[in-house]
Amino acid sequence: MNHRPIRSYVLRQGRISSAQTRALETLLPRHGIPFQEAPLDLDAAFGRSAPKILEIGFGMGDSTAKIAAEHPENDYLGVEVHAPGVGSLLNQIEERGLANLRVIQHDAVEVLRHMIAPASLDGVHIFFPDPWHKKKHNKRRLIQPELVALLCDKLKPGGYLHAATDWQAYAEHILAVLSAEPKLANTAADYAPKPDYRPLTKFEQRGINLGHGVWDIVFTKDPKNR
Repeated sequence: MNHRPIRSYVLRQGRISSAQTRALETLLPRHGIPFQEAPLDLDAAFGRSAPKILEIGFGMGDSTAKIAAEHPENDYLGVEVHAPGVGSLLNQIEERGLANLRVIQHDAVEVLRHMIAPASLDGVHIFFPDPWHKKKHNKRRLIQPELVALLCDKLKPGGYLHAATDWQAYAEHILAVLSAEPKLANTAADYAPKPDYRPLTKFEQRGINLGHGVWDIVFTKDPKNR
């Protein structure tokens, strides 16, 4: 008997604007990469050899576009399932003229398993994933040992995994899971200072103004683990 995998997301029927709908129709073929059950040649996809950073779950894509615009030396691959966010990021790619950012609209775990070759990523970003704060839903959390082991396989030696959350319980969970992975090493004693490349979102700034915490967790893959 086949059991359905536990999903770390729910496909919500959120509102999608006419501009986002148009972007999905006209810009996804231009800036998107279709899902395939075969390894993707990342250099060919971007038309150059450069560091490759994967972002899982980019939301509406504001931070993703800003990071790509400020770091043209890197190539960024964003993976997201929700159509409004994909449409929003596609519009930003077009408006900013970003040649170093591509999008895959599909489940990130399947993308990792099928499309990302071993030791091909220089970094992975997972910013503000759904905390699934109810205890009965904790099993849906994206960052689990199985995913972290998969990410380690896809990271180059010396590559990094950067997660950020504004839920302390989830931060503690992420720190514990990453610390338990023998191929990873923490870049800090526990939580890391916010790296300069990660921009503050409006939501995050509002939370900080209200005294809410934000936790960044940054680990690197041991160069000896090839």
